[in-house]
Amino acid sequence: MPLPVPDVPASRRLTLDCRFLLDHRVGRGVCGCCGALRPRYKRLVDNIFPEDPEDGLVKANMEKLTFYALSAPEKLDRIGAYLSERLSRDVARHRYGYVCIAMEALDQLLMACHCQSINLFVESFLKMVRKLLEADKPNLQILGTNSFVKFANIEEDTASYHRSYDFFVSRFSEMCHSSYEDPDIRTKIRMAGINGLQGVVRKTVNDDLQSNIWDPQHMDKIVPSLLFNLQSGEGTESRSPSPLQASEKEKESPAELTERCFRELLGRAAYGNIKNAVTPVLMHLDNHSLWEGKTFAVRCFKIIMYSIQSQHSHLVIQQLLGHLDANSKNSATVRAGIVEVLLEAAAIASSGSVGPTVLEVFNTLLRQLRLSVDYELTGSYDASGNIGIKIIKTHEERQLQEAVIRTIGSFANTLPTYQRSEVMLFIMGKIPVPGVHPALTNAGSGGCEGTRMIQIMLLKSLVQVTTGFQTTNMLTALPNSFLEPLLSFSLMEDPEVRLLVLTILLSVIDRHDNTPKFSSISIISDISVLKLKVDKCSRQDNLFMKKHAQQLYRHIYLACKEQSSGPQHFETLYTLLALISMELANEEVVVDLIRLALALQELAQTNEESLSVYNRCAVHALSAAYLNLICQLTTVPTFCQHIHEVIEMRQKEVPFLLPEDVFIENPKLPASLEKLEGDVLFQQSKITEVLGGSGYNTDRLATPYIPQFTGNTHLSTCSRILTVQQYRSVCVSSVDSVGMEEQERERRRQVVEKFQKAPFEEIAAHCGARNTFPMFSLSALPRPPPSPSGTISSGYGQTQSRSVPVYEMKFPDLCVY
Repeated sequence: MPLPVPDVPASRRLTLDCRFLLDHRVGRGVCGCCGALRPRYKRLVDNIFPEDPEDGLVKANMEKLTFYALSAPEKLDRIGAYLSERLSRDVARHRYGYVCIAMEALDQLLMACHCQSINLFVESFLKMVRKLLEADKPNLQILGTNSFVKFANIEEDTASYHRSYDFFVSRFSEMCHSSYEDPDIRTKIRMAGINGLQGVVRKTVNDDLQSNIWDPQHMDKIVPSLLFNLQSGEGTESRSPSPLQASEKEKESPAELTERCFRELLGRAAYGNIKNAVTPVLMHLDNHSLWEGKTFAVRCFKIIMYSIQSQHSHLVIQQLLGHLDANSKNSATVRAGIVEVLLEAAAIASSGSVGPTVLEVFNTLLRQLRLSVDYELTGSYDASGNIGIKIIKTHEERQLQEAVIRTIGSFANTLPTYQRSEVMLFIMGKIPVPGVHPALTNAGSGGCEGTRMIQIMLLKSLVQVTTGFQTTNMLTALPNSFLEPLLSFSLMEDPEVRLLVLTILLSVIDRHDNTPKFSSISIISDISVLKLKVDKCSRQDNLFMKKHAQQLYRHIYLACKEQSSGPQHFETLYTLLALISMELANEEVVVDLIRLALALQELAQTNEESLSVYNRCAVHALSAAYLNLICQLTTVPTFCQHIHEVIEMRQKEVPFLLPEDVFIENPKLPASLEKLEGDVLFQQSKITEVLGGSGYNTDRLATPYIPQFTGNTHLSTCSRILTVQQYRSVCVSSVDSVGMEEQERERRRQVVEKFQKAPFEEIAAHCGARNTFPMFSLSALPRPPPSPSGTISSGYGQTQSRSVPVYEMKFPDLCVY
């Protein structure tokens, strides 16, 4: 039922009709007599517009309007609506001077008014900004953007849940991709778009009532727009960690502005938003083939790693690892680009920021290494072995493999010592052993060659992980679970594998950076010039050598018997011997090392292994160089004198037995090497005599070193198949036999020394204590059974008991089991 119309007097009704008409008239051409009928807020708004728009905003009247808005905040929404109406009319009529005045007035009202009613006013403001952004005039778009940026910098007292910034995200992103013909105007539009996106982020990122700016629907527009402009300034190198100062010219560059905006966006990202911010970066690099160049991709992720909070670094690394897995069948250049980015990211990440899944990081990298070897050998990305569409380029796969190995080392450098030890064990467990591990991934993986390549790649990775490794306890750094398989690879026929194993041992054992001082073998007359750092052997080091010394000596000895060993092998072996002497040596170890050096001389002298002339001379030179070093470390004058006399004699008669004449580019060697005698050899008897006079164990030194081993002395990658269990049994049995022999000899020496030097009372007490133990008591031994006939007399007048049946005999408890 319709409501009745109230009875209004005719005069009053005429006034209302006139007022309604004037409220909706356009233009300022209204008669002055009717102006007083307009609402006050409209009159105040009209008064800020001059007759000539070039005169600009009427400031005095603007102050009146501002005062009125502050006094009557409930009128703000009406003021905004009226200003919006005027602006729309002026835009349609191309009266751009009045448009600028309207926007300036809106900006001033926004800056001045902070009250609960501002939300409704903002709606009108955003409507006007949207009107300007939709215009096809660049100046209007820039004007609207500038107003929006000012509004974005205002901290409102109350949040608003009914606003939507979706249009502004889309429009500003579109402006970032402007292709306007005039390059100057195009640059201004793009910069306006970048500023607008920055304003949207500032306005929404901390407003819980707003739609989440980190949602993929927004990030998929914002991030690619920023990267598009960042790429346009790729020639300028990114400054790290943040560009704090920039010249005026740089501030006007879209690339510089983009970088600041991108940094701010990432800096505001919380833990749960990192993925949504990084995913569009990965997709942009994929879609535009930007991994191959590497430069731009590295620059992007440098910005990301320096901008996000440090505790979130591992999230970025995990996303890169996942992206690397997703591109496993892409070209080597793409995978290499991702790996290079990982390398840079790991270098920037703070220590330990790889996250809780440390081993998963290395597992992914090792898996990529194995896949790369597969692709190189099969020539296809197809696991079935069929020829793939993409052509595999061997040199690109090799570059990828080297990049992965460098990245593994970079990750390892961010880890603490205990985690690095875990990574070493993890990688060691991945190295295939012939006869134990199956073929790499399929039957077409190259078989033996594939296994060899994987071994080399993983050992190179171990070299990277152990580089710079510092530990105070060698037992934890080289546990048996790591040392035993590592030494097993030192017996491989492949010389590259053996060299990598020796390099790994050097990295772990060297705790004072002495390795560079032994980079080449030479006879050093005074080792003080090397400025070696030598510490006293700790208790843990003594325990390590008691447990593993014989293993190390044996593998060094066997390495010298390898026909394929070259100068690098002998130089590395010399460095290893030197480091053991300085890092892990006590008196017993020194004696064993001297015995080992003399055994090497005997090996080259007898030539039971039919070594080449070069290898025999190299072993002689290695033995001479090491004895020259160890004699100066022991500081026994007579020992040094003997070593120097032999060296001088060799320099005169057989210089090809010294390192200076062997380890050169073109060594002058004899056609054959006859059995040597006399003063050109180091004499074990002489060394035993001079060291015995200085308190060394002459019994131990007088015993020649003979490594005891059984079975094959090599682990061939193909022809000789040996399981891990078999190899371990061989190693353990040989080491145990050597160790038991040494222990028995040492026990005997101690017993003899004790009975020679100990007081009689102590010896008597010791023997008495032993005799009281039932096992050594004569009364506990079973007596001869008695004679069955009772007691009989022997020929010497003694009685003898009669024998009894065995089942009637009573045996002591110790003899019954």
